Amino acid sequence: MNGRERTLSFIAGRPVDRTPFHPIIMRWAAQYAGVKYREFCLDYRQKCAAMIKCAEDFSIDWVTVLSDPYVEAQAFGLQVEFPENDLPLERGGLLESVEAAGRLRPCCARDHSRMTNRINEIKEFKRLTGNQYFIVGWVEGPIAEYSDLRGLSNAALDFFDDPETVHKALDIITESALNFITEQVKAGADCIGIGDAFCSQIGPELYREFAFEREKKMVDHIHALGALAKLHICGNTTSLISDMIKTGADIIDIDHLVSSMAPFAPLLGSGQVFSGNSDPVAVIQNGREAGIRESVQRCRTEAQGRCIVSAGCEVPPGTTIENMNVFAATAAAPL
Repeated sequence: MNGRERTLSFIAGRPVDRTPFHPIIMRWAAQYAGVKYREFCLDYRQKCAAMIKCAEDFSIDWVTVLSDPYVEAQAFGLQVEFPENDLPLERGGLLESVEAAGRLRPCCARDHSRMTNRINEIKEFKRLTGNQYFIVGWVEGPIAEYSDLRGLSNAALDFFDDPETVHKALDIITESALNFITEQVKAGADCIGIGDAFCSQIGPELYREFAFEREKKMVDHIHALGALAKLHICGNTTSLISDMIKTGADIIDIDHLVSSMAPFAPLLGSGQVFSGNSDPVAVIQNGREAGIRESVQRCRTEAQGRCIVSAGCEVPPGTTIENMNVFAATAAAPL
């Protein structure tokens, strides 16, 4: 059973030989493969090679296009600097006012190089690996994208000061994301991740007002194209998880700041699973073998066996190869 088969079967509730292993690796993958992070973000061929090497060496079941949150933001005009071997940096081009946000126009994926790179990356994964791995594309969710374009503080104030204009901007962001989703699924993605990080900072009321219906629209669109959907919101999403499940996403990521998945496991519908939620720093990077094994087993127990093995968010680059091997071996252990 290969990674794609294992993942699809697990989500569908069919028997599998082991739990799928989907660690979120970006800086760690680049470092392990000896690729400078600038190239990891900008050169899809080097990015594919790095991700495939990690999948092969650590029995990882997915490959993803994840590298940084600025792919669509650059298409909307954000200026980004790419240090040789560090995270990308915003260097200007933030929307100066909520009124400017209201003047956003949709961006077409094929008109912007980094969006095209992502499409080409999925094609490259498909060319090199066929159906061996579960290929996951990615788009920014509406709240995450708006906060990238306005800055976190300005975005938070805009929700209260001018909600009508914010809704208008979010509709444009969502329209552009739907186009980008279509292109990625056409390129061969089995699943599209929706990353809406800032939602955990705005609370459940604003989440329902500004994010929920738009995320659900993205999920419905992904399903209409024949792919699966993954919803990732960083932070403590305890107050949002029931709504995240209601979006219909097939995979719901749970960050380590959520104290327990147990109250929410009964809410999962048929064909829905959690992914997470081991602490990426305290457990995966800094922990010992026993702690890693205990954390993975806890996740399985809390989710009633319906949890893909992953950390709650990105595995840090300081994680040792030994700890990654333990993480992988624990994923492969019997339920």
